[in-house]
Amino acid sequence: MRCCYLAGVNPSELVTIDHPRFRRVEVSIFTRQVVADCMSHTCRLTPRGADHVGAGPVKLDACCQYGADTDLGERDAILGHAEQIAAILRPDAAAKPWFTDEVEDDADFASGQHVRTAVHGDGCLFLSHDGRGCAIHRASIEGGWDFRGVKPHVCRLFPLTYEADAIVLSDDHPDYSCAYDPAAPSVYRVAREALGDIFGAALVTALDAAEHAVVGSARVHLRTVAG
Repeated sequence: MRCCYLAGVNPSELVTIDHPRFRRVEVSIFTRQVVADCMSHTCRLTPRGADHVGAGPVKLDACCQYGADTDLGERDAILGHAEQIAAILRPDAAAKPWFTDEVEDDADFASGQHVRTAVHGDGCLFLSHDGRGCAIHRASIEGGWDFRGVKPHVCRLFPLTYEADAIVLSDDHPDYSCAYDPAAPSVYRVAREALGDIFGAALVTALDAAEHAVVGSARVHLRTVAG
């Protein structure tokens, strides 16, 4: 089980939702913001305690620098598209193992286990191509196949994550400049489509109700960019 997210959340900052799997949600997913189209955003690291946003260096695709937990079903789906993905990766990255050897038990994941994407250079191995963003996502666009169920779902949800029965904000969200654009939608609105794809429409219905309870009738930004 993952255990590092809820430990930093004050119980008073969680609200209950009516859903069979997820029972709680962190209020900040409805009030904190994130850039909807990260591919058009110039990412900067934002050190904690910095006097202003953008105080840190430019690091494109910064949230992908550590690699990602990947369900075993997603790993197998990625390997099923290995030829198309490898054609996009730089040769040195394509030739490396794409995942860590260690398989971890994790009841939060559909298969009950996950591995982690390998890190190559200063980022996730799947960043190692001649453009920005994820090579898995890029291969799906160029090859005309659906990335859902292939691209790790934790990547699609970021900066949301989940643990046990709670949906929370990733603890490294404040480290990136995408969190500070005053014109950006809420984290929930950006992740809403992906949440529905991954966990079903009932969760979106429950979260919409929680969102309304938190922000009332205030105008919310609807997401327009695919996950």
